[in-house]
Formats: sequence, C-alpha cells, structure tokens
Amino acid sequence: MSKNLSLKLRDEIFEETEQILKKVKRPRNAYINEAIRFYNRLQTRKLLKHQLERESNMVSEDSLVVLSEFEKFEESSDPGDHGH
Repeated sequence: MSKNLSLKLRDEIFEETEQILKKVKRPRNAYINEAIRFYNRLQTRKLLKHQLERESNMVSEDSLVVLSEFEKFEESSDPGDHGH
C-alpha cells in the first residue's frame, strides 16, 4: 500500500534532484522513496549507536561498582590480615 503526500521542497533541492533524475533515468517517486529509505536506515543506525553507547556506559559504571565491592571484600578477607 502507498500513501499520497504533499511535499514542499526548497527550489535548490528540487532542481538538484531533477538534474540527477535526468542523468540516472529514474522516476522521481522511486528516487524519493529510495532516498527516504536510505535516510531512515541511517537514522536507525545512529539511534542504535546512541542506545548502545548509553547502555555501555551504564554497564561500565556498574562494573566499576562491582569491582570496588570485590576489592573491599578481598581486603576484608585477606588471610594476612588478622584484624590488627
């Protein structure tokens, strides 16, 4: 299924697109659909990258807390430490 849209393009974008369409011999509708699909994929990747960076930072912070707790545990259970 397709949706009809009314689209306003800036003159320079329209003219540039028309020049490219003449060279590549593609229908305007197919070209715009392909361009939007490409841009959607680009944005999806950027969003995923941002989400992964956020999650990585959260895991990193958690790892530092766990490491700190392990260090405290090791210090308190050090066999050379007799509570002196």
